[in-house]
Amino acid sequence: ATGALLLFGAVQATMICYGLWRGERFGARQLAGLALAVGGLVGLLLPGLSAPPLLGAALMLMAGAAWGVYSIRGRGAGDATRVTAGNFLRAVPFAIVLSVLSLLPLADARLDAAGVGYALASGAITSGLGYAIWYTVLPMLKSTSAATVQLSVPVIAALGGIVFLGEAVTLRFVLASSAVLGGIALVTLAAPSRRG
Repeated sequence: ATGALLLFGAVQATMICYGLWRGERFGARQLAGLALAVGGLVGLLLPGLSAPPLLGAALMLMAGAAWGVYSIRGRGAGDATRVTAGNFLRAVPFAIVLSVLSLLPLADARLDAAGVGYALASGAITSGLGYAIWYTVLPMLKSTSAATVQLSVPVIAALGGIVFLGEAVTLRFVLASSAVLGGIALVTLAAPSRRG
């Protein structure tokens, strides 16, 4: 939970700082919406928060900043599906090398066909589709609005756990998700769409 909070915080900070640097401004309603969404995210992740190791925290912050930069650069990348597919294909060799290196210290490690299938479905199919959809919509949003919309990802993941894994719907989930989604609505409905 702490890693997710660091990751999403770094994404938001990167994109919001870029938007502010480019002249975008938050109105009062948008600031309230951002605060509500961030507060909801903290409430959603709060029970799992603990002090992370320094190296792990630094890596999550760097990953979040990289994701923010990738999102900013993706706004003008052209055909979202083609660009996303190309980026995923270029990442495959790195993923294979890192996977092999991580298995080397584990003498009794074996690849499970179902596990490999789930990993491929999760990475190539669902993530690929998610990226393609996101980068199709992204050019229509200001950086500050896009950063706030990304706060919905943990809510969607938690909802997936409820639907597909039978996790319980708790009052904390309902309240935190309502805060996140309500805050996003305040930011996006108060913000004019980005044109061009």
